[in-house]
Amino acid sequence: MTNQLKDKVAVVTGGSRGIGYSIADRLLREGAKVYICARDAKMLKQSLEELRKHGDGRVEGMMADVGRYEDCRKLIHAAAEHFAGIDLLVNNAGIGIMKPVDQLTPTEWDATIQTNLSGAFYCCHEAIPIMRKRGGGYIFNISSLAGVNPFPGGSAYNASKFGLNGFSEAMMHDIRYDGIRVSYIMPGSVDTEFGGAPASRSRASWKLSAEDIAKAVVDLYTYPLSTLASRIEMRPAQPPRKK
Repeated sequence: MTNQLKDKVAVVTGGSRGIGYSIADRLLREGAKVYICARDAKMLKQSLEELRKHGDGRVEGMMADVGRYEDCRKLIHAAAEHFAGIDLLVNNAGIGIMKPVDQLTPTEWDATIQTNLSGAFYCCHEAIPIMRKRGGGYIFNISSLAGVNPFPGGSAYNASKFGLNGFSEAMMHDIRYDGIRVSYIMPGSVDTEFGGAPASRSRASWKLSAEDIAKAVVDLYTYPLSTLASRIEMRPAQPPRKK
């Protein structure tokens, strides 16, 4: 546990499962106060109950669809009001719809871009003034190696993550002199239920774990203030050999 995160206030989008849940859990264990959101009421309730087992009084949440600006506005201001400010924002919520362009519907395209890219903008737009008043903060955008490596069927997902990377880099220049750091993390294959694939029950899985990404968030936050690791790529050390 590091004292640097003690009593800091973090907002984690998509915090009810997978990478988001692991980040929220790790931040709580580091002494932070955490506000999460999710679109599924049942998942949100279950996750909050689990998180409160070791973070009672330091964790809260609400239902929100980050693809909607008004939901993001309510989320950020509810968190700031509940915990009297915001120090960290983790834009993690995301969806993956993998289809060739001619099979991808306009609704699916819009949902992917709104959730994965516009949602990060909406939350940052609302959180930055709050962080600025506190004298600084840290924004983490959870991107993907798909943000630099296109693949068949990934038109919408690739576009959203390529865009998130560019958004992150430009925003870093906008707010670095306000004491607000920006990093984006690009994981490869992670052992979660993202995209409908079941998470492996075996820790022998060759994939990254959600906890690996959570550790990266904490490690980045604890870097000296004079240092900014603005972008990191994370990939399995030993994926299956290609035949």
